[in-house]
Amino acid sequence: MNSVYGYVRVSSVDQNESRQLAAMQQSGVPMANIYADRQSGKDFNRPQYIRMVSVLQKGDLLYILSIDRLGRNYTEIQEQWRILTKEIGADICVVDMPLLDTRHGKDLLGTFIADLVLQILSFAAQSERDNIKKRQEQGIAAAKARGVRFGRPETAVPVNFANIVHSWEEKEITFEEALHRCNMSKATFYRRLHAYRNDGLYS
Repeated sequence: MNSVYGYVRVSSVDQNESRQLAAMQQSGVPMANIYADRQSGKDFNRPQYIRMVSVLQKGDLLYILSIDRLGRNYTEIQEQWRILTKEIGADICVVDMPLLDTRHGKDLLGTFIADLVLQILSFAAQSERDNIKKRQEQGIAAAKARGVRFGRPETAVPVNFANIVHSWEEKEITFEEALHRCNMSKATFYRRLHAYRNDGLYS
């Protein structure tokens, strides 16, 4: 007897897969047959996806909410679709695109329409990913131009930094004590010391 499976992917731990899970349940997929990954679609080194593909058999049915769950670029989506439908022989139903349901239209015209829709949606998925990346890069560049700094905030230099350094160099305090008084890591301490000396604030 053929089985029904569902695949869910969210691209980061900050995203919620509840919408995809709800779509799987509404489609009649048993909870035990739903595979979910919380990893980027950048590649297919995803444990649950690989596990699901290993159990899929000819005639099984796989539900996904949207075509970009199979990947985020044209080539990967096309390749995974080929593996699932041609090599394994499983059927795929894309919930939000009824035209992409390999159970229907298995004649020449139906296959042609499904292939055409798949190519268009795969191209659209990659275009959207590229556009998002470009907007992110433009946003970061604009923010940097406004003086916005990314990453962890730099450790503030204590007002008595020069005195602490002097005490350390005169061996009045240990290096560990100097780090403690400055509340800095070793790397930050040396970086600040180098900057102070270069700026002529300490000699």
